[in-house]
Amino acid sequence: MTEIVRRMFYHAYDGYLLHAFPKDELAPISCTGHDTHNCQGCMLTFYDALDTLAVLGNRTEYQRVVNWIIKHGEETFDRDVTVSVFETNIRILGSLISNHLLASDKDLNLMPGYNGELLTLALSLGNRLVNAYMTPTGLPYGSINLKRGIQYGETTVTATATGGTVLLEFLLLSKLTGKKIFSVVAEKATKALWERRSQLGLLGSHIDVNTGNWVYFDSGIGGGIDSFYEYLLKAYFLTGKSTYLNMFDEGYAAIKKHIFIDGKSVGWYVDVNMYTGKVMFPFYRSLQSFWPGLQALYGDVEEAETLFMQFFEVWAKYGFVPEAYNLLVHAPEKGLEQYPLRPELAESAFYLYRATGKDKFRQAGAIILSSLEKYAKVQCGYAAIENVETKKVRDHMDSYFLAETVKYLYLLFDDSPETAIFRNASKVR
Repeated sequence: MTEIVRRMFYHAYDGYLLHAFPKDELAPISCTGHDTHNCQGCMLTFYDALDTLAVLGNRTEYQRVVNWIIKHGEETFDRDVTVSVFETNIRILGSLISNHLLASDKDLNLMPGYNGELLTLALSLGNRLVNAYMTPTGLPYGSINLKRGIQYGETTVTATATGGTVLLEFLLLSKLTGKKIFSVVAEKATKALWERRSQLGLLGSHIDVNTGNWVYFDSGIGGGIDSFYEYLLKAYFLTGKSTYLNMFDEGYAAIKKHIFIDGKSVGWYVDVNMYTGKVMFPFYRSLQSFWPGLQALYGDVEEAETLFMQFFEVWAKYGFVPEAYNLLVHAPEKGLEQYPLRPELAESAFYLYRATGKDKFRQAGAIILSSLEKYAKVQCGYAAIENVETKKVRDHMDSYFLAETVKYLYLLFDDSPETAIFRNASKVR
């Protein structure tokens, strides 16, 4: 299986290099490239896929890419373009920091002679992103101009995930550089969100960064909120601070009480009103698929297994999971039938296999891999699925396909000593 995944990576990665670089992402059907609204020419796939090269043990290409980034990285950041704070943080800044740590690791020996240059670039980018947090509440704007900061007319509405998905990168950046500003703003933003939870202990999906008022009251574990909870637990693993674990404990209990709907045989997580607990959207959302993996990390393995298997039943039914699966009619929600190559189900399979050693998770991974090979593989890469029922494809391959989907599948099947460090849950983003 690892060789199939390896070939998958290089089919898509080579397609990007040949047909899309230096654009952000590959259009795998037309064999062209395009820049994204999220990054507008950051070479997103180039940065995002770097640690997967390390996992695959390709030192030659890893060194080539790192050296290219060292030479040209500042040009990427010193541009008059507006980018997503969330995406630029988790993909570009996250890549720079994690690969600084990998390149510095003497045991891995990925980058002989490396002298911290990626950290210098991370500091430069961090100094640009941190301006988004200079608001009355400490919550960040959703977008920022890399050269000129917050632009006139920028919306003050931001997703909860944007404010709550910065702890890992910014805490590490402060630790590695000694610049406290990053940890200060990250902790302030997290606290600002947490203090505004409802009496039910729930957070909404979008908030105004100037007033601190909730704009959208839907609360769940899917898009807009998901990684807030993920970062709380992982920030505890990173720092050992009980504050983060206590927040996660309380948030987890509130989610189990108000968002988990216990059916006759199985239960599902849905979206509810943060104030009343009334169901707003009775959907299983694809982005919820990370939750069993997070539960496994938390130690709630029994429920994680059950939840994963019912999520996987949807995959088995269609060959993929749609963006939203309507639990009332047991079918993809109209207009949300897409599967854009998301990694979350493979991620949970990886964590659950490592937690339990049960072959059923590798078997699920094999079926995920088979679906991708059968329906998504096209001339120059892997294409997003436009409709999980018809299997129509779309000319798009998000950067996270190489950075996460392929990486988790590889680590799910690989047992070699060379990847042991990457299979350590605390080392995998």
